Parts: sequence; structure tokens; C-alpha cells
Amino acid sequence: MKLIKIVSLTALGASLSFVGGCQLFGVAESSSSSSAPSFQESSLPGGGLAFPQNERIHLSTDQKWVASEGHLSDLIRLQWTAERAKPAISWADEKGNDKTAIVSHDKANNPEQHDHKHISFETTMSPDGENKDQLFTRFEIPYDTDVAEIRTHSSNFNVMDGILRVAAEGNRDIQFAKTGKDNATTPLWSLRTNSGEKGGNSGADFNIIRYDDKGEAIESAVTVSRSDGNVGIGTNAPESKLDVAGDSIRIRESKTPESANSPGNQGDIAWDENYMYICVAKDTWKRTELKSW
Repeated sequence: MKLIKIVSLTALGASLSFVGGCQLFGVAESSSSSSAPSFQESSLPGGGLAFPQNERIHLSTDQKWVASEGHLSDLIRLQWTAERAKPAISWADEKGNDKTAIVSHDKANNPEQHDHKHISFETTMSPDGENKDQLFTRFEIPYDTDVAEIRTHSSNFNVMDGILRVAAEGNRDIQFAKTGKDNATTPLWSLRTNSGEKGGNSGADFNIIRYDDKGEAIESAVTVSRSDGNVGIGTNAPESKLDVAGDSIRIRESKTPESANSPGNQGDIAWDENYMYICVAKDTWKRTELKSW
């Protein structure tokens, strides 16, 4: 068995040298005296073949990815050959401890969990936490679906010196939802620009949508018109700078200007138990008495 492994290592080394175009066996004129580096068994957990340190593998192709031609442009292919196998590319530190990995698999390790069917990017948890140094999925992209529900876990996104953009031909949404069983989500709120773009700076208004407990949209609680900047509360078609589709507006705190010339800006409104006050010009207040009936 040991002899077979040595022969296999030697054959693999020769194959990689030939296919990868490495400067081995005198292939390159500038290094005709080079000899093939020897492979050895990896000392990392799980064993395997260790490629010689500091050697570079250069893969290239001029083939297109065409199914009828056998997908000739894939130069590295990882395949699972058992139901719960998880082929991965992983990175380890100088001590051989796994720190990051890219994994793709179909089934979860736990048969009681739903099928994962995704590629995931994983990094270790904190060294002093509950799951010390364990690889944990941070970012996953499902396959076998027309729309991929991309997910993050225990991760924050920071956009540094750039733009976070949502673009589409239909509604453009940023959604806030609750998570349920098997990663199912139920929306609670959405920030939306609707699909009603009409040209001339009109349409595609901004909405804050609220949902019921089943995830069904109830209404646009707030609408901002793109054409004129009007704000509607409870209405999708505001006709003034603030258009409230309701029967009352509440100013919770009372305020009594000290005099008719108290500081204020035109349009300020205040009240106390005896008067309503309106600032009609800069630092100029008028009031009307409140009476019971």
C-alpha cells in the first residue's frame, strides 16, 4: 500500500508539472537544471497530498463554458459523491488551524434539518466565545432556484467610500422581516420605490410599507412623491407638502411663547390650555383664545 501511495504521488507530480506548465523537468529553457519537486503527505488533519511549499500552480484556458462541449473552461472541479459530503476550499494559519473556507453542499450534516443547497463562505467564531474557533457560515448563496435568497449570518455590511444600490425595473425594496423555521422569512416593513415610473420626474415614489402578521401588505404608511416632494401619511397621492389621510394631528407637548415677540420661525404652531399660537413672521406670534362648548 505504501508503494502504491509513493507511485501515485510521483505520477501526480509529473502530471501537474506537465499540465500546469510549471518550470520542472527542464521544460523551461531558463531552468533546464530544475528537477521535479517531491510531493509528501499533508500533516494537517485529514491528511492528503501536500504540494511543495512556495511552488505556484498556473492554470489557464481559451475555452468557453459551453455545455455541448463538455464545460471545457472549468479547470478546477470539486464534486461530492455521497449525499452529505461537503467539498471545500479552506485556509489554515501557520499552526494548521482552519480559519476560513468556501463550501458547497446539498444536504445538511443533521438529517433533521432542511436541505441546504448552497455555497457558503465561512470564518471562525471568536476564540473566547461559546463556539470557540469553529467555522461558521457568514454568507451563503443557494442554488437550484431562479431567485437566490442570499443570506448572511452574524455578519454586518459596511460600505466604505461607495454606494449600496438597489436597482430594478419593478419595485425596489429594502425589507425588514422576522425569521421563522428553515430560514423562512415574514416581512414586517419595506422601504420601497414603486414601479410606477412615468418620466418627467414623476412616479417611482418612495413608500414605507407595513405588513400584517402573515406577511401581507396592508398599506403605504408614508409616501413621498418624487415629482414634487409631497409627503403623504395614509395616502399614496399626497396633494400638499404634508397630506394626512386621517381625522386628527397631535402635538403632544404644550408651549407658551413668553410674548408676541418671542423667538420663532414663520409657520411654527404651539398651544397651551388657553390659546393656540401661530408664528406669522420671524419672531412674531399671534394667538387665538380656546373656549369650551
